[in-house]
Amino acid sequence: MSNSVKDKVVIVTGAGRGIGAGIVQDLAANGARVIIADLNKDASEAVAAEIRKTGAEAHAVSVDVAERQSVKAMISEVASRFGRLDVMFNNAGISQTCPFLDVTEDDFNRIMKVNGLGVLLGTQEAARQMIAQGGGGKIVNTASIAGKQGYPLFAHYCASKFAVVALTQAAARALAEHRITVNCFAPGVVATELWQQLDREFMEHGLTSKPEQAINEFSQSILLGRVSAPKDIAGVTTFLASDASDYITGQTMMVDGGMVLI
Repeated sequence: MSNSVKDKVVIVTGAGRGIGAGIVQDLAANGARVIIADLNKDASEAVAAEIRKTGAEAHAVSVDVAERQSVKAMISEVASRFGRLDVMFNNAGISQTCPFLDVTEDDFNRIMKVNGLGVLLGTQEAARQMIAQGGGGKIVNTASIAGKQGYPLFAHYCASKFAVVALTQAAARALAEHRITVNCFAPGVVATELWQQLDREFMEHGLTSKPEQAINEFSQSILLGRVSAPKDIAGVTTFLASDASDYITGQTMMVDGGMVLI
């Protein structure tokens, strides 16, 4: 069927937990051959083991998305094991709660290196493999509502996610001649370990007084009335990996329950 991801070889970075784990589980359930890539190899192995219990094909690899040699080694391993790479998800990312006037150079550079440079490197190296093997491919990047709006407690994170949108558009224009599409999706508030971290940081900065206050207050503007879970994202991500999205490129798909209307 036209929306199939069956037998596609798909890498998802940052897939050892959170949104990435949700993305890769749904892809596997739909027949994709998935590679769970994460800085934490134990986490990626655990996700791969769960997927293999369902009878699907899953392989765990370790990667530091901010280091080109690590990304190249990952893609080389996948290409030698599976013969090709069909879809690359540049999903790995980090965040930090920090009042605007307190963001340091180290804070900014750390987040930009993973969230911005990591997407550039992953896109470049995946594209090189796809061009070499021929037949096109798909690259999908994880943006955010923070790639469309600047929030004062997440200025450097927002800058990194605006960068993801820009890199997606630039790559879509650069790679179209090779039949490689490049898109991103933009989650809103997703109940994952990352928000548990942000919730703690809100309290450490004295911005909130009790657990879950931050996520609850930040979620007030969601039109659909609830925070999302990774499974809310997976329909869009599997679609973007499938043949059904072949005529879409350079786009940011909002998956935020109606927080940012563009």
